Amino acid sequence: MVSRLLPVLITLVALLPAATLAAPPAPTPLVEGRDYEVIPDGKPFAPAKGRIEVAEVFGYTCIHCAHLEPILATWKKTLPRDVKLTPVPAAFGGYWIPYARAFFAAQQLGVQERTHQAVFDALHATGSLPIQNASADEIASFYASQGVDRAKFMAALRGPEVDAQLAKARDWVAAAGVEGTPTLIVNGKYRVTGGGNYSDRLAIAERLVARERGRK
Repeated sequence: MVSRLLPVLITLVALLPAATLAAPPAPTPLVEGRDYEVIPDGKPFAPAKGRIEVAEVFGYTCIHCAHLEPILATWKKTLPRDVKLTPVPAAFGGYWIPYARAFFAAQQLGVQERTHQAVFDALHATGSLPIQNASADEIASFYASQGVDRAKFMAALRGPEVDAQLAKARDWVAAAGVEGTPTLIVNGKYRVTGGGNYSDRLAIAERLVARERGRK
């Protein structure tokens, strides 16, 4: 009798792992007020037709943003085509302003992406840029060391286009209720507040992206 049952038992045991893998537990539902906050009348910072924006409100002078940047750069490579990652410099005032202006000047000249990590490194790794009281000359000299035309950078840094972008960023960040950096905002509608670490925050952002995609 035992010998007859043995093949059946072996078959059942073999099927157990497959059954377990086939039915993973459902993810815990996102909770407003814990995982995210809804932004009333929120809009993307830089809307692009057919794409869902994940904006990162950051500051070059923020050490937490510096720690997140390599993780974010890797995550960006995994994003589907309908998702757009948009860095938005916080312009809270004081020493935040010179580097927010530098971001927009670099963006205007088409060099922001290739200099982004270098600015973080200069501030938090090598100390070749000061966190506080950075002058326009110091910042322009740094960008020149990265192969950017110094005169063009200085003109952009002090120009009206950067003034306008800075004002736009300041108003948008304030309307989104951002009080610190880094902060992720999905499609202008959701401010990610939960997550015990950066990976958790990105996972919440991904689920909010999926929610937005489902509403198209």
